[in-house]
Amino acid sequence: MEAPAPAPHSPAETPVPGVTVELTITSPEQMQELGRRLAKLLRAGDLVLLNGELGAGKTTLTRGLGEGLGVRGAVTSPTFVIARVHPSLGDGPPLVHVDAYRLGGGLEEMEDLDLDVSLPESVVVVEWGEGKVEELTEDRLHVTIHRAVGDTTDEVRHVTLAGFGERWAQVDLGAPL
Repeated sequence: MEAPAPAPHSPAETPVPGVTVELTITSPEQMQELGRRLAKLLRAGDLVLLNGELGAGKTTLTRGLGEGLGVRGAVTSPTFVIARVHPSLGDGPPLVHVDAYRLGGGLEEMEDLDLDVSLPESVVVVEWGEGKVEELTEDRLHVTIHRAVGDTTDEVRHVTLAGFGERWAQVDLGAPL
C-alpha cells in the first residue's frame, strides 16, 4: 500500500466532514459499476483526482464514469497521449480524461492541456493528479484505490472517496453506492 499523504495544511485541503466513504471492490466489473454510479453524482465543473498503484483500476473506474455520463468513444488509458476528450452523446457534459503520470511538475506543467478552460463545462478526471491539479478548484473529489502489490492475483481493491469543498458538502457519496 502507498504511504499516507501528508496532513493537509489549510481548511480547503481538508475533506468535508461526512464526505468520505470507504469501499471494498472485489472485481473489475465492480470497479466499472462504481464508476457508473459515481457518474450520477457528477456534473459539469467537477474535478475528480484518481490515485492508486499501477493496475489499481483507475482507468477501469474512468471507463465506468464514461458509460455513466454517456460519452462517445472507448475510454482507454491516455498514458501516451496525456489527455483525451470524450464528447457527450446527449445533453450531459463531456469527459476530459487525463493521465498525469508522465508529468512531473505541478499545474504549470499541465497548462498546455487547458484544463482550467475545460473544467467549467466538463467533468475532468485526472489519473495521478495528486499534487498537480488541486489548484484548479477547491471543490474536487479524490478517489484513492489501494490494491495488493507484487506477484498476486488478488482482485480486492480498497477505495476511498473524499470530497473537498462546498460542492461535495452537499453530496452523499454513500447514497448510490
